[in-house]
Amino acid sequence: MNIRFEDKTVIVTGAAHGFGRAIAREFAARGASVWACDVIADELEETRQICRNLAGNCQVKVVDVRDRSAVFSFVEEILAADETVHILVNNAGGVLGQVGRPLEEISEDDWDSIFEVNTRGAFYFAQAVAPGMKTQRSGRIINISSGAGLGVSLTGIQAYASAKAAQIGLTRQLAHELGEWNITVNNIAPGFVLSNPNSIRQFESYGEEGQRALIKRFALKRLGKPEDIAHGVLFFASDYANWITGQVLSVDGGR
Repeated sequence: MNIRFEDKTVIVTGAAHGFGRAIAREFAARGASVWACDVIADELEETRQICRNLAGNCQVKVVDVRDRSAVFSFVEEILAADETVHILVNNAGGVLGQVGRPLEEISEDDWDSIFEVNTRGAFYFAQAVAPGMKTQRSGRIINISSGAGLGVSLTGIQAYASAKAAQIGLTRQLAHELGEWNITVNNIAPGFVLSNPNSIRQFESYGEEGQRALIKRFALKRLGKPEDIAHGVLFFASDYANWITGQVLSVDGGR
């Protein structure tokens, strides 16, 4: 299977590290014009350099996905550069440094902030690119959720599990709304991958015995890599997934 993306423009959110960086890199290596965003400027620049070292085309910009006006401005900038957005990857998200705590200790801000970055940001970006995709009568939207959206979260964070489940619901709803224009909307639900500082800290907190117990749960008996998630995204973005929409692909080593 030789998947290429020449003449395709791709937006990747949350591209400073982890899944987002791997996704941006894989698209750039396959000929896409990548527009990557995040709130972490220095690591975002590292992503740009990595893509360019692969002879890939990658533009970057600091964008907070919780800010609707910033999201729409970013998309308008892409369109002003005479580029049509063919593929959107809503990867931005995470736990924002929070850890699992009892329900009664969760503040309104703790709850809202996780929903804003994991669900609202994906909604804003879908809103921003949908008109152009409708005009060209084609498009791909791929949302990155989590196994936490399909079951119990290992983080113990109530808002994270709820926000990822909501994002999966948004995926299915938009698939039906946008399908008439040949726009597919799908979702990748990653398993446990050491992809960013938060996941690394979480894994280290289990200790050696807990780490072994976690890995033993997986059918493949090993942790995944960010590239494993990126490859699932490439499939959904490719012509091989032309008649697939509203689906959730668990990339989790077998649970």
